[in-house]
Amino acid sequence: MPIHQIDANKWIDLYSDYLYNYTISRINDKIIAQDLVQDTFFAGLKSMKNFKGEASERTWLISILKRKIIDHYRKINSNKGKAEVRINYNSDTESEGDWLEERVSDPFDRTAEHIMENTELGDAIYQCLEKLPKKQAEAFKMKTILGYETEVICNELNITASNLWVIIHRARTAMASCLEKNWF
Repeated sequence: MPIHQIDANKWIDLYSDYLYNYTISRINDKIIAQDLVQDTFFAGLKSMKNFKGEASERTWLISILKRKIIDHYRKINSNKGKAEVRINYNSDTESEGDWLEERVSDPFDRTAEHIMENTELGDAIYQCLEKLPKKQAEAFKMKTILGYETEVICNELNITASNLWVIIHRARTAMASCLEKNWF
């Protein structure tokens, strides 16, 4: 099995702006966003040996950052027992559907509690998905879970791109509401 090399010396130059912009759009606090990016780099350094090269360095760092953002919201909302995560609507293909992907625990920080929580959330997501109208559920699955390109989904469902985004928005809103009632 080949060893995948990553160069942490280049992370700040290559990824700090991207990670910061990703974070600030979800946190809306410059100091906390900077701290979370810094924490992400530290966590990446600690778990470099676990990098398998199955994704780009940036994608790997984003997966660590997502967990940091979730942990931040869990910490500030711990008295409520809720994690508040902002839904991402930008068109960067690596970022689409991020709010759903957050159900996957950080492989660099797995605990029995995280595994059980993620299994429960996964079950809740699929239960909520079953409650959506058929076209919404199909569009949501194709875009958010399967990661299909907009053009493929539009051709498959015989809809326009703008119609797809309306359907996706409605599906995400319904999913967020359903998850709030059934999981949080």
